[in-house]
Amino acid sequence: MPRDLPLGNGRLLVAFDSRYQLREFYYPHVGGENHTAGHPSRFGVWCSGVFSWIHSDEWERHLDYMQDTMVTDVKLIGRTVPLTLHIHDAVDYLENVFLRRLRIENTSDSRQEVRLFFHQDFRISGLSAGDTAYYDLEQKAVVHYKGPRTFLITVRGQDGSGLSDYATGIKETEGREGTWRDAEDGELGKSPIAMGPADSVIALKMAIPPKDSVEAWYWICAAETYQEVTELNSRVEQLTPSAMFRRTSDYWLAWVDKDGYEFNDLPDKVVRLYRRSLLTIRTQMDENGAVLAANDSDEIYAYVWPRDGALAAHALDLAGHSFLSMTFYQFVRPLLVREGCFLHKYNSDGSLGSSWHPWIEGEKTRLPIQEDGTALVIWALWKHYDKYRNLEGIRPLYNSLIVRAARFLAGYMDEVHSLPHPSYDLWEQRWGVHAWTVGAVYGGLTAAANFARLFGDIDDAENYEATARTLMEGVDRTLWREEAGRFVRSVIYSPGNKLEIDWIHDISVIGLTLFGMYSPSDTRIMATVKFLEEKLKVDTPIGGLTRFENDTYHLIGSITPQVPGNPWILCTLWIAQNRIATARTEEELHKALPYLEWCVQRALPSGILPEQLDPYTGSPVSVSPLTWSHAAFVETVVEYLDRISDLRICPVCGEPLFTKEREKMRGNRTHIS
Repeated sequence: MPRDLPLGNGRLLVAFDSRYQLREFYYPHVGGENHTAGHPSRFGVWCSGVFSWIHSDEWERHLDYMQDTMVTDVKLIGRTVPLTLHIHDAVDYLENVFLRRLRIENTSDSRQEVRLFFHQDFRISGLSAGDTAYYDLEQKAVVHYKGPRTFLITVRGQDGSGLSDYATGIKETEGREGTWRDAEDGELGKSPIAMGPADSVIALKMAIPPKDSVEAWYWICAAETYQEVTELNSRVEQLTPSAMFRRTSDYWLAWVDKDGYEFNDLPDKVVRLYRRSLLTIRTQMDENGAVLAANDSDEIYAYVWPRDGALAAHALDLAGHSFLSMTFYQFVRPLLVREGCFLHKYNSDGSLGSSWHPWIEGEKTRLPIQEDGTALVIWALWKHYDKYRNLEGIRPLYNSLIVRAARFLAGYMDEVHSLPHPSYDLWEQRWGVHAWTVGAVYGGLTAAANFARLFGDIDDAENYEATARTLMEGVDRTLWREEAGRFVRSVIYSPGNKLEIDWIHDISVIGLTLFGMYSPSDTRIMATVKFLEEKLKVDTPIGGLTRFENDTYHLIGSITPQVPGNPWILCTLWIAQNRIATARTEEELHKALPYLEWCVQRALPSGILPEQLDPYTGSPVSVSPLTWSHAAFVETVVEYLDRISDLRICPVCGEPLFTKEREKMRGNRTHIS
């Protein structure tokens, strides 16, 4: 199920589903312990004798964010009660506190008695066993704890009143569904403590005059011990939730516009999605540098893939957030195995993630890797250095990360075919030698050569460059098929060390140009991209491109000539990037705009981008948000702006008439006048 509203600060991540149920609660690592395990915590309203849960069809829901912030903007309109709820949620940018501000509007001509019910379904550290929930009279709060995890939950009314009712209980055992059932008559049983699979509900009562509204606050403090969580709650009380909201909103407004880019003629809706994408990437990052692929616990994506992380770090670099990207490179540095490569995926604490890739082939051991993950970390790291010249930051990474990975890439080669040894493809499905992977390895080797020259290791630089040239020769001989007039996606080793051509149409072939092996204007690349765009387009009103023909992963319906698979955000954006790179005039460049606008149209109302889409309805399929989708959008927007700068040149002095950097833009304007 999509997560329409993720919020976080690098230690605490919460996310709501499309029905505005809190479904994810990660702490103290983003992507680590999920204290709800994806189960919903409910929110209900009792109004003058009528009770309803807001996730039911008795409410009309509008889920969005306040523009350019990590603060939600939610509107809930009652269909069975005369109430409209205006809600803002945030995770404080400094403290591990989830905050909710509510304004409850009485739309009727009569006074309404209202009770708000907040349900907490914690499964601390992912399991219910051994949890305790109890009412704390001194704090006027409910506390959930187990081991080194403690959560304090409370409410405040507009008049300063605290919670008016509470209940703790046992869920999902002995025929009991959960303590949330206790709320449905508008009263709570005041059971003071529960142990085991425990949940809780707290309530706040209020009276609202006709055509009037009142405010309320709800918050959850997260800490390791009772003492820490009560001290944190005291800080919330002293500072006030309102002040914490204000500072958090201000912080994200400043963060998202850190470099003050000018966006030229890009539509406002594209700029808004660019900024939302940056904020979304930030929610998926732990403060230690780990970058989650996604936070949706309904799908197994809450891991760090080195490839996805590298491309997200690259997007952050392009947007000016070099400190954050550097934390990723520092995070992955100790994860190289002894061979000098990264394995499949990792947990956000750096431990090895679960995998389905076997360590043997027949009776022989093999490395179950996606080699592009190793290569793209080095490629992205060079892009980081090339932009920021952060030599002191690179220095401690050179021998421990760059050299080790580069020597692996240069040595993991089949000399007979001048290609890398087989590994898994970026889609994690096929073992072989893949165009995407070869392109990534070329990018990684050329980046390593640049680093080696920078640090005076000339022999290493020449070795990496020679290997890269050899790779290109191997691709020319094997992956380029003159008889088809295009590059193919893979070659598979068959008995006798012979190569079998994989003719399946796959957009990932574009990796041969994304990382520098071939120019986007190479006639063979242009022919290949044109062919793949035609073959992989989804010919429905939803549009977009699928990954490869006959792609059945989360397929909606069946494969048809019009629908070779579900459309993917990032696959469609790769075509936009190719359009941008090959544009020779601004008119040609503008042909990339429809792809960016397509992403805006296919995003959730909150601006969240999924992995893929239903080809008939446009609804999100698989995880949402997918970090990679947002990273690809950021990258595409920045490349578009930089291409304008390349094309819009002063005919007199030869300097750019536009640059996205605001200060440089002012200088150019002065120069022009």
